[in-house]
Amino acid sequence: MKKPKQPSQVHRTILRQLVDLIPIHLVPKLARQYGVDAQARTFSPFSHVVALLYVQLSHALSLNDVCDALRLMATPLRALRGASAPSRNALSHANKIRDWRMAEALFWQVLEQLQQRFPAFGGKGANPRPVWRFRRAIHVVDSTVIHLVASCVDWANHNRRKAAAKCHLRLALRSLLPAVAVVDTARENDVQRMDAVCAGLQRGEIVLFDRGYHCLGHYAALTRRGVFFVTRARENVTCRVLRRRADGGDPRILADEEVRLCGPRVRDDYPDALRRVTARVLVDGEERVLTFITNNFTWSAGSVADLYRCRWQIEVFFKQIKQTLQLADFLGHSANAVKWQIWMALLVYVLLRFQAWCGQWPHSFSRLLTLLRTALWLPRDLGGLLESYGTAQGHFAQLEPPRQTWLPSFLV
Repeated sequence: MKKPKQPSQVHRTILRQLVDLIPIHLVPKLARQYGVDAQARTFSPFSHVVALLYVQLSHALSLNDVCDALRLMATPLRALRGASAPSRNALSHANKIRDWRMAEALFWQVLEQLQQRFPAFGGKGANPRPVWRFRRAIHVVDSTVIHLVASCVDWANHNRRKAAAKCHLRLALRSLLPAVAVVDTARENDVQRMDAVCAGLQRGEIVLFDRGYHCLGHYAALTRRGVFFVTRARENVTCRVLRRRADGGDPRILADEEVRLCGPRVRDDYPDALRRVTARVLVDGEERVLTFITNNFTWSAGSVADLYRCRWQIEVFFKQIKQTLQLADFLGHSANAVKWQIWMALLVYVLLRFQAWCGQWPHSFSRLLTLLRTALWLPRDLGGLLESYGTAQGHFAQLEPPRQTWLPSFLV
């Protein structure tokens, strides 16, 4: 499907064009569904959403930063469907008492509508090439820790000196967009969230796990559902080799074996045979020997190694959202306020990814956010700006040869 042609929007600010990607009926509908409209008096639910989107786009550090900036831009802000600038207390109170599940539902419904209207969004070209050898949906499961201030956030304490939230994520590898996300405290083990993160996987699909999600009972349930998995093998799990398979001439493959788990407890958790592949894999530019296990016996051993190497795409995703979006300084310390800000950060990520796809943005995600942050209130056509912007697109010769820096007073 062709990318949407964007009409001339020179009379609209960059922020307004981003906010217009949210359907006009969606925020009031979700506000009624989750009882947020009953809690709103002068500060409407839509104004709350706009304020938190502005937090992410501008990297605001405090409530005063947000409220003062929006109050100064009250006139262009009012053009965003009548949004108004909040007071410091109103924004703090809204983050504390308004149901964060509204932000979660808003994220998923905006993502769903964008993908339904533009099926090519997040399609081929944004992900590693080995993915396209498989005519199946491929998912990556992992989690990331979001650090909080331990002295202020008692609900997220997971040891004596640290407090943190954790985002468990299932990333669709073909689109590099979230498929399932669970935001909770960091004190819970990754295995405890496997059922929620893997819910909805269909027969024939592939899921890639980090070693922290090692749970033989869950692997057995996936096998019964017809879902294929690839993960790192743990060293403390003993296996009995049933058959050694040919390596297929791939120099990276050191061993390809069919094994069965030993021990009464582990054998009861996973009674079927598994496939164990040992291969040389490049990790951070260095070649390492890694061992993988999978329940698929038809792929080549090289494909198993390539699949797990693609798992690093979720690390790139976490790096993008944590280093570019506002997930370091939170406007509130309650669990509700933190979850509001995390879900709004994910929503901004999707909106910017969509704009980058529409404008054929050739540069990094961090550069895109930096550009839009400086132009939020400018009346510019966003699509034209992204298509024409970038000093790195051309070839620029050095105008003058480099010279050593010196100071006259240091001449001998």
